Amino acid sequence: MSKSRKFFGTLYIQVIIAVLAGVLLGVLDPELGTRLKPLGDAFIKLIKMVFAPVIFATVVLGIAKMESMKDLGRVGGRALIYFEVMSTFALGLGLIVVNMVGPGVGMNIDPHTLDTKSISTYTAAVKPSTFMDFVLNIIPGSVVDAFARNEILQIILFSIMFGVALAHMGNRAKPVVGFLDSFSQAMFYIVGLVMRVAPIAAFGAIAFTVGKYGFASIASLAKLMGTMYITCALFVFVVLGLVARMSGFSLWKFLKYIKEEIFTVLGTSSSESVVPQLIRKLENIGCSKPVVGLVVPSGLTFNPDGQCIYYTMAAIFIAQATNTQLTLMDQLVVLGVLMLTSKGSAGVTGSGFITLAATLASMGKIPVEGMVLLLGVDRFMSEARAITNTIGNAVGTMAIARWVGALDMPRATGILNGTIDANDAMELYGAGAEPHGVKDERPATLVMAEGAVRHG
Repeated sequence: MSKSRKFFGTLYIQVIIAVLAGVLLGVLDPELGTRLKPLGDAFIKLIKMVFAPVIFATVVLGIAKMESMKDLGRVGGRALIYFEVMSTFALGLGLIVVNMVGPGVGMNIDPHTLDTKSISTYTAAVKPSTFMDFVLNIIPGSVVDAFARNEILQIILFSIMFGVALAHMGNRAKPVVGFLDSFSQAMFYIVGLVMRVAPIAAFGAIAFTVGKYGFASIASLAKLMGTMYITCALFVFVVLGLVARMSGFSLWKFLKYIKEEIFTVLGTSSSESVVPQLIRKLENIGCSKPVVGLVVPSGLTFNPDGQCIYYTMAAIFIAQATNTQLTLMDQLVVLGVLMLTSKGSAGVTGSGFITLAATLASMGKIPVEGMVLLLGVDRFMSEARAITNTIGNAVGTMAIARWVGALDMPRATGILNGTIDANDAMELYGAGAEPHGVKDERPATLVMAEGAVRHG
């Protein structure tokens, strides 16, 4: 295979080309670009088709294969601590930057003059939610209903209980565990098939965005968009970079390792669209299956770093644009409320807008009508949110795995440094590190040499 054919045959290059082509089409023929929206929608639906089965099998297998329930509590407890710290950092960073830059200052918009019809679908069903409402919503009315509606928290709850039951059954559960293992492999194969059309989906989604909203219509809000992107970049390279360094791996090399997933998220604006393949890559780099199975799905709901940045920036932007005076205490209240409401957001495009509406409606201080100002650019900012969510979840899984001693560091270092081919790692090492320690502490070159002889 020639170098050029191999280069253009890689998924992330195809996605980049598709994104650029989508932007060009949206500029040259906005009407045609707008009509291509179903391409992106179809891809998201295909991923959501297998999302619930993949999450279920991954969580159940991760728990069922743990050596004891102490491992479950240890991993789960530390994951929740990590999620809370990181999401609070994200909320605080967004609050600080939006106050420093002031993207909404000087717009002097009267909220009573805004057309609220366009947000009626969001605010009509919004009701102030309490902590007890949140807890009760985690419990599914029926398991079938939870799977049918792709309710992440409800699926995770049932999966944890089912996994614990299998772990307690011991040898009697082996047939079920074996079936779920094969079922999981089949689901990942389907995901591989779906990912082949990711460039087409990215092309359609970007063409629609540019064709629908254009660039002229968002010129007045460019400052907010730029501030959002810069803040997300600061969070990734400063906060997550520090987390990566403390965990013993290079953030830049890790981002190169998951570049295909990042570019897919860029095209689809959905962090859910790469969850199955992200699970596979994290297992391949050396994170144990139990940790990946528990942290990645729960991270979607409890660790939405990009969403958190967006929430505080959007809320304060609306206050600035409508000349709503907020004291320091008011802003801290906004931060506190968002620390709770942000934990229910999923990785689907538009969920951040709904959660923000619920937050503003429950507070009564910042005018919900001001959300009309965000409609033109919300779709453009969703890429920054989704990419930050994805990177934050992936780095968090690596950090938690290292924290609990379930990351095979020689394997991870070898893959990130290029001394071990990522495509060969699964065959040479297996599906993931053991929950306690690494499988093989010998130099990677020796293992590679043995593999070459064995498959010679």
